Amino acid sequence: MIVLALDKLKEMIVKESGFSAAELDRKIQEKMSELSGLISEEGAAHIVANELGMQLLEMTAVSKINELKAGMRNVDVLGKITRKFELRHFESARGPGKVASFVFGDETGVTRVVLWNEQADKLDTLHEGDVLKISSAYARDNNGRLELHINDRSKLEVTEAHIEVAEKKFDEATRKGIKDLQADDANVELLVTLVDIFDPRYFTVCPECNKRAAEKDGAFSCAVHGTVTPVVSYVLNALGDDGTDTIRLVFWKNQAERLLGLNSNEILTFKEYPEKFLDTKHKLLGEVVKLVGRVTKNQMFDRLEFNAQLVFLNAQEAQ
Repeated sequence: MIVLALDKLKEMIVKESGFSAAELDRKIQEKMSELSGLISEEGAAHIVANELGMQLLEMTAVSKINELKAGMRNVDVLGKITRKFELRHFESARGPGKVASFVFGDETGVTRVVLWNEQADKLDTLHEGDVLKISSAYARDNNGRLELHINDRSKLEVTEAHIEVAEKKFDEATRKGIKDLQADDANVELLVTLVDIFDPRYFTVCPECNKRAAEKDGAFSCAVHGTVTPVVSYVLNALGDDGTDTIRLVFWKNQAERLLGLNSNEILTFKEYPEKFLDTKHKLLGEVVKLVGRVTKNQMFDRLEFNAQLVFLNAQEAQ
């Protein structure tokens, strides 16, 4: 059951019907009297809207994060990107797909925004701190957590608006010691000291879908897009220690950039001049970082690894 606040209901009806606020209030009171006071003012407003042929839940429903309700469609909302997560590829009965997400907030709250397939490619054009207007999204429940989903009809537009984000945590992770980690643990928080950092590893990907691009006879091909001119991506591995044990840490492109404090061009420089990576590495060794991510089992080496999805660098933030 979706419940809209009465003021929001009235605002939507006035906008679409052309009634004045006073006219709408009169019609709502008439409807309540007609039904002998057996319905609330909100219920009467819904009836008035339906009699006018208005499908409220199919209209633009919210403008603030805290007004989101599962089931709302054609949602327009303005907020700021506070965290980006890695784009992921998957296989389903319908074939290959991809999904990306970011944390998005305004002064009333925060939520996760999920982008599917072609929309997921837009993640590379968005940055933490961008203020974004999202149009024609839909809200859904994911195991008790509300999310805003972007499909092929949705629009994303970076704006110059100023947004203050509510000081509240999103999807708070569970702090664990390394010795307590298990394969497939998700949304886990580690506080570790970096005791070793390995040179970045580089690989070629399709510029359209970011899947690995395989080379054959001097040409690169993507399983989805055929022959392509590839781009170079990278992954960084490190070793973390929290006093209970050590674990290999994996930082894919976006999180590698955050950990190193470098942009893509600077990290790609290390491919040609690996000796330049030594200074960056030595500055980070011994640093304490907080990581949020998931645990995977590396079957080849029979070991657990931690895939970082969020990286917090300074000591105060790490605590």
